[in-house]
Amino acid sequence: MINIPQNLKYTKTHEWVKIDGNRAKIGITDFAQHEITDIVHVELPEMYRQVKKSQSVSVIESVKSAFDIYTPLSGKIIGVNNAVLENPEIVNQSPYENGYLFLIEFIDTKELDDLLDVDDYKKLI
Repeated sequence: MINIPQNLKYTKTHEWVKIDGNRAKIGITDFAQHEITDIVHVELPEMYRQVKKSQSVSVIESVKSAFDIYTPLSGKIIGVNNAVLENPEIVNQSPYENGYLFLIEFIDTKELDDLLDVDDYKKLI
C-alpha cells in the first residue's frame, strides 16, 4: 500500500512538499520510490542556488536508470540532506522523513496553488 500523508502537497512529477512558513521541505513520494526501486546514488542541488519552479535540481539513480527531480517552487536552496549521499537507500526506506532531499525558501506563494492535495495526487497515481 502506497503511503500518501495528508499534511503534504504533491506534484505531477511525484515530489512531495511540506510547507513551513516561507520554507518547504521536498522529497520524492512513496509511489515514486517504489517505481524507481533500489536507489543507489543521489545528486543534491547546490546550496544557496536560486531555482525556478519546475527546474531540474537533483538526480536520483537506481539500478534501472536515472531520474530528474524538479523543484515545485521557485526560490533559494537553503538546505540539503547529506545523509542520502552516504546512504541513498534511505530514500527508499523513509521517503517522507529521513529520505527528504532539500529545503527551499520560496518566493512566490501563488505557486503553492499549483500543488496537488492528497485527493488529487491519489487520482494521478
